[in-house]
Formats: sequence, C-alpha cells, structure tokens
Amino acid sequence: MSKEMRDIDERTNLAANSMFELLLFRLGEAPGTQRRELFGINVFKVREILVMPEITAMVNSPPAVMGVANIRGQMITVINLPQVVGCTPTKGLGILLVTEFARTTQAFAVEEVNEIVRLEWKQVLSAENTGGGLVTSIARLDGNAENTRLAQVLDVEQILRDVMPQEVKEEVPSTAPKLRLEPGQIILAADDSAVARMMIEKGLKGMDVPYIMTKTGKEAWEKLQAMHAQATEEGKTIKDKVALMLTDLEMPEMDGFTLTRNIKQDGRFSSLPVIIHSSLTGATNESHVKSVGADAYIAKFVEEELAATIREVLHR
Repeated sequence: MSKEMRDIDERTNLAANSMFELLLFRLGEAPGTQRRELFGINVFKVREILVMPEITAMVNSPPAVMGVANIRGQMITVINLPQVVGCTPTKGLGILLVTEFARTTQAFAVEEVNEIVRLEWKQVLSAENTGGGLVTSIARLDGNAENTRLAQVLDVEQILRDVMPQEVKEEVPSTAPKLRLEPGQIILAADDSAVARMMIEKGLKGMDVPYIMTKTGKEAWEKLQAMHAQATEEGKTIKDKVALMLTDLEMPEMDGFTLTRNIKQDGRFSSLPVIIHSSLTGATNESHVKSVGADAYIAKFVEEELAATIREVLHR
C-alpha cells in the first residue's frame, strides 16, 4: 500500500472516531505579557513544514506579507503570522508552514513548531464571543483536566481576508438562479468561521432561499432534533421543515463528519440530503466524505458552484 493510501486510511479512521490531528506552534510573546501561547492548525491543511527558505520581498505588498518563496518551483506568498495576531517573536521566524486551504496555497512564518497532538472534537470549544476575532476555537489539549494546556485554533479564512483583501472578490449581485423550496422548508447550515458564515449567507440570499445558520455541528444537530420534534407535533416530517443540510468539516464540539454520520445513521433524518462545504480540499477529504455518506462535497468558496451543487442535490 502506498504512503498516500496509508495516510487516507489512517485519517479516515480518525474521522470515523470523531478525532483529528492538530499541529501546535508558537508565535512569540503575546501582547502585554511574556507568555508564549500555543496555537494550532489542523494537520489536514498543512502540506509541508520547512526551515525558513529565502524570501523575496515584493513591491507594495500588504504589511503582513513578507514576500514570496520559491518552493518546489511554485511561488508561494509568505505571511508573517506573529504580526497578524500581534505576537512578538523572541527566537526569530525560523519555520514555514505551507498550507493548502480553500483552493489556495500560502505559507505562514512561525517562531517554532512543537508537536502534533491527536484530539477528539469534543475537546475543542467555540471561541465565539470571547474577544479573539482571529480564533475560531480553543483546544483543551489534556481533555477535562483542571489545568489543561490550551491552544488557540486560528481562523485562517479571516486571516487571509484581512491580510490580502485585494484577493477577495468585490461584492457583486449574485448571478445564481433563484431556487424554489417547498413551502415551509429551509436550508440548515453550520460553520464556525464568522467570515465563512457571512459568505454562505450571501450565497443563500442570492438564491433567495430561507435558511438557518448555526455555528457548530453540535448546535446544528440540536436544532435538527428540535425541528423534528416540532414537525412531529404538526403531523409532518423533517423533510417538510429542512430541505438540505449544508455543513463545514472543522467545527468545535462536533465536526462535520460526525454531524453527517449522525444524520445518515438516524432513521429520522437518513433521507435528508447533506452537502459538505469545506476549506479542506484534496482526495483524502473527499474519501472521508464518501465514508460518512454525504450527498456531495464542495470546496470553499465559489458562490456559483455552491448554488449549482445545492440545486443538483435537491433535484436528484
């Protein structure tokens, strides 16, 4: 068996057990303190880790962009991650994380890489409304232990939007055809990133469809069960209330794999279409999607493709 196939099998097994791997790194001293906090990124997003290569500064680049690096023949933008989050490196920027994310490749300069830890998604809690605008969640690395180490999971979507706004398409009227749902139906969506939720809502509004937006898989699962109970009281089914579930993969408390598996293995919801909409791209993740029974998988974020996928799934 090839190394790539072994990686797919191993990570599929992790997803099947509601687990994932988090790469831990440090960015220097946090603002106003001498603490060197831990940060994390899903290993799925990391293509490779390098000792800092030579970087070519680019004219008129954004302040947090250090320049570009020639990595295996590809020119990749290098972002000064400590500068983005306000940390002060005390050991220099010695490591480069090359990431593949939402159809793009970019690199983040960090102070040091520490380790890879294997966690259950229930060890990850939402950071919404905690004041950390660039943080989606907090990982409790030692579980429920009272003095557990904490790692901040960064919102890469928000960081890229903030650092390189020129790469973000201007807001234009949606060209997606309107989508007519059955009366009383909505699309239920789940995503933990504020900027992703904003873009999804824009797309759904452009299609003129009613929706309910949730912030985690757990919240979406609880909402789905509540809507089923309401439908039962009214003598209806869940399909009378929800046309389709649209979910991200990486979410605190309950990830999209677990949410999809819960839906497809529960007789109350098994006929409900599920589309996974994620920044995690590539053959490995598409293999995972098939393993949990999702009806479709689409990479973030092209509004027309999202609209076409929703339409195709609903019309099957």
